[in-house]
This record gives sequence, C-alpha cells and structure tokens, in this order.
Amino acid sequence: MKLGALEELQRVWQVTSMNYDGILIGIGTFLIIGFLHPVVIKAEYYFSTKVWPLFLAAGLLCIVLSVVTSGSIVPALLAVLGFSLLWSIGELFQQKKRVEKGWFPQNPNRKK
Repeated sequence: MKLGALEELQRVWQVTSMNYDGILIGIGTFLIIGFLHPVVIKAEYYFSTKVWPLFLAAGLLCIVLSVVTSGSIVPALLAVLGFSLLWSIGELFQQKKRVEKGWFPQNPNRKK
C-alpha cells in the first residue's frame, strides 16, 4: 500500500509542477498587441507620425532590459513589448495612410 501512495504523490507532483511560462507569455503577448493597437491609432490622431522616435526609444529600451533581466517570463514579455513597439513604428505610418484614405478620422485640430 505504501508504494501506491508514493506513486500517487509522484503523479500529483507531476501535475502541479507543470510549466506555465509559455501560457503566461502567450497571454502577455496577446495583451501587449491588444494594448498597442489603439495606442498607435491615438498616437497618429494626436501627434501624427512625429512620435515614431518615442516608439523606437521605448522599443530599444525594452529589448535591452529583456537581455539584462533574470528569469523567464519578465524578460520574454519585455522582448515582446520591445519588438512590438518597433513594429508599431511601421503601423504608425500605415495608420497615416489609412487616415489619408478616409478609413480613420483625421484630427481637425492638428496642424499639418
């Protein structure tokens, strides 16, 4: 009977010691992309494409921080955020084209 209890304990330990890092990184990636989509739209609306250097600086900073941060989840999410911010630079210019096509509203108060 003791051997059965030991096997049951090992089975429970295997189930509870699963690695959830990948799932957490996936959820974080989903949230980062979902957060940056409206940020790009609002940034283009209020500031035009002039803010692209901020996206560049923030992206590079996050990438550097991902390299020097220990652990697995936080550095991965910093890298995802950094590269998503770099990707957002291109999206910022694409958003400008979408505004020019009339797909999104142009800010009437912004000087050209």
